[in-house]
Amino acid sequence: MKITLLPFLLLTSATGALAQSASAQNTAVVIDPAALTRTVRIISADDFEGRGPATPAEAKTVDFITKQFMAAGLKPAGADGSWTQPVPLARFEVTGEAKYSLTAGGVTKTLARGDDVVARTFLPVPHVSIVNAPLVFVGYGTKAPECGWDDFKGVDLKGKIAVVLINDPDFEAPAGEKSAGCFGGRAMTYYGRWTYKYEEAARQGALGMLIVHETAGAAYGWATVKNSNSTAAFDIVRDDPAKAHPLLEGWIQRDLAVDLFKAAGLDFEAQKRAAQSSGFKPVALTGASFSADYAVASTRIVSANVAGRIVGAARPNETLIYSGHWDHLGIGLPDAKGDRIYNGAEDNATGIAALIELAKAYSKAPAPQRSVVFLALTAEEKGLLGSTYYATHPLYPLATTAAVINIDALSPAGLARDFTTSGSGKVELEDRIGALLKSRERYFTADPEPEKGLYYRSDHFPFALAGVPGISASSGIDLEKGGKAAGMAAREDYTKNRYHQPSDEWNASWDMTGIAADTAMLYTLGREIADSRTWPQWKASAEFKPERDKSAKQRE
Repeated sequence: MKITLLPFLLLTSATGALAQSASAQNTAVVIDPAALTRTVRIISADDFEGRGPATPAEAKTVDFITKQFMAAGLKPAGADGSWTQPVPLARFEVTGEAKYSLTAGGVTKTLARGDDVVARTFLPVPHVSIVNAPLVFVGYGTKAPECGWDDFKGVDLKGKIAVVLINDPDFEAPAGEKSAGCFGGRAMTYYGRWTYKYEEAARQGALGMLIVHETAGAAYGWATVKNSNSTAAFDIVRDDPAKAHPLLEGWIQRDLAVDLFKAAGLDFEAQKRAAQSSGFKPVALTGASFSADYAVASTRIVSANVAGRIVGAARPNETLIYSGHWDHLGIGLPDAKGDRIYNGAEDNATGIAALIELAKAYSKAPAPQRSVVFLALTAEEKGLLGSTYYATHPLYPLATTAAVINIDALSPAGLARDFTTSGSGKVELEDRIGALLKSRERYFTADPEPEKGLYYRSDHFPFALAGVPGISASSGIDLEKGGKAAGMAAREDYTKNRYHQPSDEWNASWDMTGIAADTAMLYTLGREIADSRTWPQWKASAEFKPERDKSAKQRE
């Protein structure tokens, strides 16, 4: 089955008035599910070895995408007229035997790496040796002056390990209610992300931080934490890494934390409830300490973003970006079947397949008024590093980048009546999507799982931090075959059984018609922006609007 997109309409103003786009008259766009399938099958096969950055698989993946962009008719958009943007990264790998232990109530327990605890280091040190570092519970590890919220309240964390909860203080508030904070109810804010917590630990001078894993709050099970931390860790190259990272960044299992609190004379659930109030104060876990001993091999490598471009016919210095990450976890710990290759078929071979088909569609159509860049990003799985590097070293000015449409892990569960984005309510692009879907007898669904903080977990986010309006496309859940129940079941099955696991493999039973329909819709959305004289806007409440406003004169 092919999904054909009929000649599209252009949203010409903030009032939502519609006018036909002259450059697209009599132009039909055909997105072929079979073409999507071919790309997913190829780059998620075992011989691509999970597409890990800084592995032989990177060169193979970059070469494949480059050839696809060339064949589509794009122009090279990387550094110095090449197809790639070099991305310098720092690589850190725990080598040899890693030893961890927890002392509480006079008893020392040896912790199993991967099963009880995971830990990593982003500082350029050859060895980590932590001996009986005191533990301090600091609630959700949040310092938000705009909310009158400070979980640290002057505690001295020098030489100590901070123990924190995942997500943010509003997460477990009753449905429809907020806690004493201003953290969006069940919708996770950036304060709830583990990346923020480690950053704050560094700012607070902590020796390290251990996040207590809970499946609901993290939005994924322990297997995802274990697998995501089983291979080398990467970071962008920093002048002073200690400003962004404590020495030790780790996670521990919830049951272990419950026992730890009990041994320190505390009730874990009671402490968690206390942490949901702005009056919370840090609590020393009396008699409890953490030890770690392991070697670290740190090197610098250069990975690559792949970039192709359609040059705008009227305003070539204005840019629209389509993005998606090419990397996955590579080769890691074996699963129960002994499989060590993390193929990354849904995450994110689907996004790269869509990116390639979009490039083909644009190349066959009349040139857009603005330039369009197709950006295949590296090291998303290592912490959005390829997009972070681009956002701080842009190939094209961010002030005149109209928007970023990111594509990450589309669902092969078939056609859906709806479409959604990761995170909702921040950018007026969502309103444009709603109008497009309505014309196709579909509808927009606000992020059905805002508690997962998905807005902060994909490659549009570093662009948003820099002020560029961005969305990350996400498949709908109201399937034509089975409705919302089937859609949610498919999503939950993926999260539990395949997400960041070797079982995320291409399957011949996949129905790619939904991805084809969504890709066609994203083409139309992009054409509206690329052929428009107006600029997409953040909604008034979006935390990224002030940064965008700083460059407003450059768009006049």
